[in-house]
Amino acid sequence: MADRSLVIGQLGQSLDGRVATLSGESKYISGACALDHLHRLRAAADAVIVGIGTVLADDPLLNVRRVPGRNPARVIIDPSGRLDHSARCLGDDGTRRIVLRRAGAVGTLPPGVEAMAVAADTEGRLPPASILAALRAAGLRRVLVEGGPATLASFLDARAIDRLHILVSPVILGSGRTGLDLRPIGGLKDALRPASRVTVFPDGDVLFDCDMRQAALEENGHGERTDHAVFAPG
Repeated sequence: MADRSLVIGQLGQSLDGRVATLSGESKYISGACALDHLHRLRAAADAVIVGIGTVLADDPLLNVRRVPGRNPARVIIDPSGRLDHSARCLGDDGTRRIVLRRAGAVGTLPPGVEAMAVAADTEGRLPPASILAALRAAGLRRVLVEGGPATLASFLDARAIDRLHILVSPVILGSGRTGLDLRPIGGLKDALRPASRVTVFPDGDVLFDCDMRQAALEENGHGERTDHAVFAPG
């Protein structure tokens, strides 16, 4: 539909739900098959989104390298203009590079990098619905929300994720940053219980493909499922 985006969230974590050690080390919790899957998701998307925290911590490339396919547009959520010009995701390789900022945020960007102003909420954050509307206006409808945990949690809390791919690696960290920090719920009856398909990769990582759109419809008393086979595990 013209007013809808197709949004997938991706999270790679340990058995105990960690995405990084206390020092911030995260490369690589996921195994080779899970990384291949992530790159297939990128190749199927029009745009891949990360928050400024992920860029500052990991300096990701956000391109497609491990599988055949095209690079998606790289979108960085940077409300207050903290992005460094040397960030690798801003490198000019012919792919669109977009930085989302609050209206009135100052700071220049490298040549060829697009700046988009998005109206912030009362806490200065960029609402997922407004982000997706801005990307649709730019012709980007199939969106991969790749990180970090705060960005992914904001999209989940806003019920703006259609499918959530959680990749669990057989490693136990015991401490470190957790993968999700959603708004608190009052009880188990309020927990999201998405229908899921499980795929075990040859190297031991496990993919949970969660239908978040169906969970949101059931939460709101509806029951129509949307087909998102474009993002099915390959």
